[in-house]
Amino acid sequence: MINVGIIGVGRIGRVHGESISKFVPNARVKAVADPFLNDNSIAWAKSMGIEETYTDYKKILADPEIQAVLICASTDMHSPLSIEAIQAGKHVFCEKPIDHDVNKIKEVLDVVAKSRLKYQVGFNRRFDHNFKAVKEAVAAGKIGKQQIIKITSRDPEPPSIDYVKVSGGIFLDMTIHDFDMVRYLSGSEVTEVYAVGSVTVDPAIGEAGDVDTAVITLKLANGATAVIDNCRQSVYGYDQRAEVFGTEGCVAISNDSDSNAVISNKDGVTAEKPMFFFLERYMMAYANEVKSFVDAIENDTETIVNANDGLQPVLIGLAAKKSVEEGRPVTIKEIADSYGL
Repeated sequence: MINVGIIGVGRIGRVHGESISKFVPNARVKAVADPFLNDNSIAWAKSMGIEETYTDYKKILADPEIQAVLICASTDMHSPLSIEAIQAGKHVFCEKPIDHDVNKIKEVLDVVAKSRLKYQVGFNRRFDHNFKAVKEAVAAGKIGKQQIIKITSRDPEPPSIDYVKVSGGIFLDMTIHDFDMVRYLSGSEVTEVYAVGSVTVDPAIGEAGDVDTAVITLKLANGATAVIDNCRQSVYGYDQRAEVFGTEGCVAISNDSDSNAVISNKDGVTAEKPMFFFLERYMMAYANEVKSFVDAIENDTETIVNANDGLQPVLIGLAAKKSVEEGRPVTIKEIADSYGL
């Protein structure tokens, strides 16, 4: 049994706490910490069987009975907490991104490399049943040589403007999952990015210096081309689709819905809308990624999503941002070289 501490009990921290209690039998949450801990979050912790609640995360790092920590705090705390937890001898699961600053990610990579501890980044879509089925089909050679990868990712509604201002922008906040998915599905690295973006949802997003709608074309080292389309608002629900086309065929996934019932009558043919948002769509993926992390600790195996997997989508995101700003293709090497990678 692995004892876990969760740092940060906002929405994602609670998702992990609940998924561990329900679906990860070889782990238990011993303690949670949050500087904004209140009666509501304490009551939630007690309802999950979590007895220890702190405002100071250092109490979790100092607890010799806790072997692993889940970092679910604000993004600006991900890299410093990762380093501090590793130095305290804890295995670390860190929500994405490790940081928006590549130099800070490099510091985390250096500390992880010098330790014998496990480090996993929270790209939960790799653990979703649909995307995993695509990955397995591609890896098994069922579609032949990859030619085109298409990913659609559209949120049901835009985030608050306050969130947009600190999010790092659409490419480091939203599309980062899709960049990781391109690497995951293809098994190849991105070499060049060309992105176009616009503001079609909320003018305030543009005023905050971001775009809310984007199309990104990526060249891959294996010769394939990937296309991602994003929008911050999809009125019919959380739109999550993918396709890999190759010389011997194609594998594609559609949206999950509450049921696959289709009503056909004189008025037309009607089906369920996609699930509303990521909590509904990816709840089991959250459970599966933490289970994989715990299994890696117990069996002393490599984590499926390592620290380098946390770095690469950020480099791609920075290339996409630069591409939009300068209206040209940007290579990953150009971004990597600017950070001495």
